[in-house]
This record gives sequence, structure tokens and C-alpha cells, in this order.
Amino acid sequence: MHSWTDTLRFAFQPVVNLATGAVAGLEILARPETGDVLAEARRDPELDGRLAVSAVRAAARKETLLPLHVNVFAATLADLGGLTPLHTAVREAGRLPWEVTVDISPPYTHVPQQALLEAVGALRGQGFRISADGVGDGDVPLRLLTDLAPDLVKLDASLLARPAAVRAMRTLCEHLGALLSVEGVETELQCAAAVAAGAQLAQGELFAPPARLPAADVYVPPRSPGAASLPRSGPSVRQFVRPAALLPVTASAGHVRALLTGSPEVSGVLLVDAHGVPVRSVHRSRFLLSMSGRYGHALYADRPAAKLGDVPRTVGVDATAWEVLDVVAVGGRDRTSDDVAVVDRYGRCVGVVRLADLVRALAESRVEEAAGLNPLTRLPGSDAITGEVDRRIADGRAFALSWLDVDHFKQVNDGAGFAAGDELIRSVGRALQRAASDSTRVGHIGGDDFLVLADPEGLDPVAASVLDAPWSAGGRPVSLSLATVVCTPGGVTDHRQAAACLAPLKKAAKALRGTSWVLGHAGLPGHEIRRGAEAAAAPAGFPGPL
Repeated sequence: MHSWTDTLRFAFQPVVNLATGAVAGLEILARPETGDVLAEARRDPELDGRLAVSAVRAAARKETLLPLHVNVFAATLADLGGLTPLHTAVREAGRLPWEVTVDISPPYTHVPQQALLEAVGALRGQGFRISADGVGDGDVPLRLLTDLAPDLVKLDASLLARPAAVRAMRTLCEHLGALLSVEGVETELQCAAAVAAGAQLAQGELFAPPARLPAADVYVPPRSPGAASLPRSGPSVRQFVRPAALLPVTASAGHVRALLTGSPEVSGVLLVDAHGVPVRSVHRSRFLLSMSGRYGHALYADRPAAKLGDVPRTVGVDATAWEVLDVVAVGGRDRTSDDVAVVDRYGRCVGVVRLADLVRALAESRVEEAAGLNPLTRLPGSDAITGEVDRRIADGRAFALSWLDVDHFKQVNDGAGFAAGDELIRSVGRALQRAASDSTRVGHIGGDDFLVLADPEGLDPVAASVLDAPWSAGGRPVSLSLATVVCTPGGVTDHRQAAACLAPLKKAAKALRGTSWVLGHAGLPGHEIRRGAEAAAAPAGFPGPL
């Protein structure tokens, strides 16, 4: 009599890091040659649990060092109260639990939520990482998703057609401390949409199809110049985490040498204690150089590899790229190429980051940013401001969007000359920049037009910096007009609607005499005149002060 295992095979699909282009892990997919064992597993928790164990053993036979993603139905976890056999299988395969992510798959309907949460807590206590799979196309309740507090959320690619929803999920992930992944990516347009929405990971046919052998190479489309730029405070280290090559601190130098010579893509090995905390860091080149020297193999092969290692450099999983650079900057120059270990709140290693990845990403960000700067003021254009408006809307943050320009600017140029006009624009731009706080964004959208995005409470200092100053060009006084719309959470749906609310306020500000400021609230009628007065009839042929 044939067992279901006789016709069951497994395929591996890479999970790709969108920032580095590296493979961040492998999802193990059951591929039965006959029958529908997955449908049976959905109804039979014991069978589903055995499938998860078989998946880990299949990966062990492929001798892959990459982190693994193992699928388990939500009902299985709730029914079995965890997966003790999975922990045993991982240990027997020579892997560490935190190298394995349990992808919890829908359906969730009729699954006892408290039992599921207790089972997930047990898995997390054993060291496994948790992923919520099928979000956006499944039936996971939002409250349950937040209670699960997963390390990873996997969205269906169909949700990319609703970018606001993806951005909102990215915001939720940031609050949960989770990464965001998109499954089923098949086209470059979908990949670009995933990057623009803030996803850090993705998988699908575009990168590599499921295969019997773990993929060594994947295709990742190059980023377009319009790709999402890195945050001003620095990108999260989570975007750049690569799988780590881990060995127990008791490993011999010969064991490390065998791993390095058999895995040319590995740049170093971290030696960890029984809890997965990095104890020593072994750099590939320095280690192999020591081993290849005269008598090197004879001296070191059977001795602990820790003697040829260094104190590891570590950063928390919530660190930014700039903080990693600070860590690298401390110490000898000979260690600048060392991997930096990324550790979770328990000090366990969850991966490594490479200096080259960080430098490349930061440099590309600066190049892209420079390409979008106005050549006169070196301020970003409208795309940068409107993109940040959409992010704040998705985050549910209140904000104030302001438009500023010089009154009768054409006459300034005609009367004082283009050089004086350009200097005036540069001076206004510098004043706005000096007054801007960390949460304020200033953009120069062309000519004499500026956009300012600020928190409502930070608006007054920015306004005062330009409205209280005496401006002139070629010795002639100049006035400015400022219009502001305050948007509360839910008040507008995107930057276009915010701009539409701002348009009548711009018109009202220009109708006032002298330096003016008009403020309104999205969705509410009327406006407040904060500066300026109703314009009187101007003498024929001259509109009044410039």
C-alpha cells in the first residue's frame, strides 16, 4: 500500500529582498504527483503537521543555508496547540528555530482565535518566526492580525491595484515591527508597485518560479529613477538583512572551512551560543588566509574556530542604515568589510547586513534626490512633496499643506532683472529651509511657487520666517502670498484632493493686499485671514507694492 509520502515532492520558491536583490529565504511548497494532499491537510491537522515536518527534512536534504518558510494552516495550529514535531525536525536538520518562519495560511473562519494565539505564542517561545500569509485575499480579521503580531505579513499581488491599501498595511507593519512581503509578483510593473508601496520582500514567477532545487540566482528588475526614495531619517536595517551563515560557537575551524569553501556566496560565519546570540564573527578572507598559510591547516583544523574570529558587530533589528554605518566606523579599518549581525530583542541573530548594500542604497537615494531638485534653490520638486502627503494620509496623520509665491513676480523680473528675481527666490527658499523642523518638507515647484508640508502645530514658525521678513528685489519692496489647508485624518483621500482644497485658498490669498496668509480646513467652508487686508482699488497702470 502506497503512502501519501511516496508521491509527494517539494519545490522551493525564493523570497527576494527588494532592496538588495538577494534571496532572503525559501518557501517550501508541497507538490504532490497525484491526489490533493493539501486539501486533505486542510481538513486533517495531523496530516498538515506531518507535511510541515517533511518540508523541513526535504530542505535539509538540499543542504541549503537559506532561511526557510514552512506553510501551516491556521486551524492546524489551533487544533494541535503548536508543532512540537516541527521543532524536533528543525533541530535534527541542524537548523535553528529562528531560521524558520511559520507561514500561517488561511482560512481563519471558525478557527478558535484564543487557541490559535496560544499556539503561536508557543512557537514564538521556541524561537520560530511567524508570518501571516494570504492577507488581502484571505479572511484574516484585522484584529486577529494585530494580536498575532507577526514578524512578516504576506500580501497577495492582487492588492497592488489598490496602492492606498498596501501603504496602509505597510504602516500597520511598521507599528507591529513586521516586514511586508508581496506574493505572486509576475510582472515588472507589479514589482515597481510593490517597491513604491513600501514592500521590503516579494516572491513570484518574475523573480524565479518554484523549482526542485533552491534557486541560486533570481531576476530583480532595476529600480527606476522614480522609485520610492529612502526616508530622511535613514532607511531601516530590515530592508537590507541577508541570511546569516550560523554555526555553534563550538564549531571547529575545519567545519567553518568546509562551509566557506562549499558556499562561495557566504562572506562570513557567525558563531552563536545555544540561544542563537552571536559570540564570534569569522570573516571569510581573513579566515581562509590563516588556514592557507604554512602549517595553517595543521595548526587550526581541529581547534575551535572561535580562536580565528573577532568580537561580532551587532545592531538591533530596529536600527537605521546610518546607525549601522556608525557601528562600522568604530574599530580598525581592516574590519570595514565585515558583516554586521542583526539581532532581535532577545539578542538572537536574525541575519546580517553588508556595508556595500547600505552604501549603494544611500548613494542611489542621493542621486535620485539630486535629480529631482530644483537647480535654482536645490529644493525638491512637487513629486517629493505630494508623495509625502500621500504617505501621511496613509499613516492617518494630520498635516498642513501650504502654497507660497511672490506677488506680481513677473513685474519683479521686468523691473529688477532676472538676476535679482533669482536671488529673491533663493533667499525665500533658504528662509523656509532654516525654519523647517524634522517633520517639515519644503519644495520648490518652479518659478516663484513653493510648497510647504508641515505638522499643524509646526506651521506658525515656518509662516513667520517668510511673512515677517522684509523682502525686496532691486531695492523695491516685495510682498508674499501664503495659502494653507489643514487636513485631519480622513479629511482627504490623496494629494490631488488636498491640492483641490488648496486651490480656492490660493485665490483668496492673492485677492488680499500686501503680504497675506489665508488658512482653511479640508471639508469645511470658509477660511481665516491671518495676514493681509481686502484689496483697495489700485491706481491705473500699477497694482501697488511688488
